[in-house]
Amino acid sequence: MTTPEQTQHGHFIHANGLNIFYQEHGQGQPLLLIHGGILSGDSWQPYRAGFAQQYRVITPDSRGHARTTNPNGAMSFGLLADDMVALVQALDLHKPLICGYSDGGQVALEIGMRYPDLPQALVIGGAYTELTEASRTWLRSTFGDPQSPTVDTEQFERDNPDFASMLEQTHGPHAWKTLLRNIKPMWNAMLNYTRDDFAKVVAPTLVLLGDRDGFVPVEEGVEMYRRLPNAEFAVIPSADHSDFIFSPAKVALVQPLILDFLLRHSGTDSQSAQSK
Repeated sequence: MTTPEQTQHGHFIHANGLNIFYQEHGQGQPLLLIHGGILSGDSWQPYRAGFAQQYRVITPDSRGHARTTNPNGAMSFGLLADDMVALVQALDLHKPLICGYSDGGQVALEIGMRYPDLPQALVIGGAYTELTEASRTWLRSTFGDPQSPTVDTEQFERDNPDFASMLEQTHGPHAWKTLLRNIKPMWNAMLNYTRDDFAKVVAPTLVLLGDRDGFVPVEEGVEMYRRLPNAEFAVIPSADHSDFIFSPAKVALVQPLILDFLLRHSGTDSQSAQSK
């Protein structure tokens, strides 16, 4: 087994050909939090303390994001799922709870499809069965021709100065541009999920959406919920795609909802946990 390397701010461990950076907080059953695209594990900071009161919370940086490497530049939701499963195995985590949002939600869904016996339960937030045409139009206008491997990062920086500044702080002055180029094909790819794919997700699953999500309409969440064999569905009022991470008011709504689901499906003594 690979031994984690501790740093001042977290740990590195070698898994699936990557040096994966992660942080840990709390004790108990493992809860793996998978962040959204072009963010980092630090984006879970608003949730970390609350979750760590109940669980051993693990927040990795995904492939090519922030402090985790991506030697060959490859990126797909299936590959990111393989990375997270390799991390689970390297840390010898048994039946982890897995919560992902946005790209992290897609990765959690892929884990459920590809590794159905691994998770104890799944929270799939802000994920889709297939991108809407409106989302594809936004991708074309923001990142250019989907058939081209390039991204005009100078144009992106002019059009989105605050966003670009945040990306530079999170990933580094050059790495954020590489990340945009690497992630572009993944975001434009057709997922082509089948009903059989969804039927493989046997773990209890919470599908979570905001009612004003500009990327994933509520109808998409309903479709996913109906296709999953053991699912619950929650819609957060007056919430867009980013509010789950960046709005303190929405975090205050979402975290108890997720905790209620996890405690009911964690395999721990939920009654004693809730009475604390």
